[in-house]
Amino acid sequence: MLKFILRRTLASFLMLFILVTATFFVVKLLPGSPFTSEKMQAGSKEILYRYYGLDKPVWQQYFTYLGNLLQGDLGVSYKLRSVSVNSIIASAFPYSLDLGLRALAFALTAGLILGIIAAYRRGKAMDTLTMLLAIIGTSVPSFIIGFFVQYLFAVHLKWFPVAQYESGWHTVLPTFALGLGMLATIAKYTRTSMLEVIQSDFVRTANSKGVSKLAIVTRHQLRNALLPIVTLLGPMVAMVITGTFVVENVFGIPGLGRHYVTSIQNLDYTLVLGLTVFFAAFLVLMNLLVDIVYKLIDPRIKLE
Repeated sequence: MLKFILRRTLASFLMLFILVTATFFVVKLLPGSPFTSEKMQAGSKEILYRYYGLDKPVWQQYFTYLGNLLQGDLGVSYKLRSVSVNSIIASAFPYSLDLGLRALAFALTAGLILGIIAAYRRGKAMDTLTMLLAIIGTSVPSFIIGFFVQYLFAVHLKWFPVAQYESGWHTVLPTFALGLGMLATIAKYTRTSMLEVIQSDFVRTANSKGVSKLAIVTRHQLRNALLPIVTLLGPMVAMVITGTFVVENVFGIPGLGRHYVTSIQNLDYTLVLGLTVFFAAFLVLMNLLVDIVYKLIDPRIKLE
């Protein structure tokens, strides 16, 4: 296990290096600059270019950025003057983390329950409703769902606040909008996995021994059906916890996603790079944890 973790960690650092390099040069290829939209004299722009090191060759800027990155310094935002990217992430991440955990808990709990019920009610009304939900959840973008529930439950019915993120009541609609797609995917995969496990020999053996239905589902069927779900959870967790861009914008949540969108629009190079590095590191970590959880769920799996 330790050897596997060390090997994957080294591969993860290599992956991050490639991603940072590619993102850095792609951002530099974008037309314009962080200061072209500002009404200032040419001399002032030259001073800003020199201050931020943008007057130097691209390769020199690249190595300077890598050196700072190795020290944990993600740079300073070009638009939010004198505000570091580290502080922006530190202030915005708690909002994304809270929303992401709520959406993940909602999707995982409801998705597993619906998937199990659909498998045991195959071909019946509950199975049909679950599959319909899966189709809607996976085909309709989360921002469309967000706009719909925002208009219906906040604007029209006035049951919930329209936007912002100030209390638990404010979190209901964005949690639903962000979690519905994951819920649908988890329910669909759980149903498929459960249908395969239900026909297994060890399930028939447990039934013949008089083991209760609940014990069979929780101890035998669900544990074996979880492997495909665990595969999905790695990128899902990274995505929802680091911020879903459009949903946060729809509900006015000051999370990482909102900063990512505005940083791209403003050509804020350092903020784009910093958020990309943070997101990529989180994704790599989640995938590593998924491989380890594989081994815990099913000891027969060899971590090669």
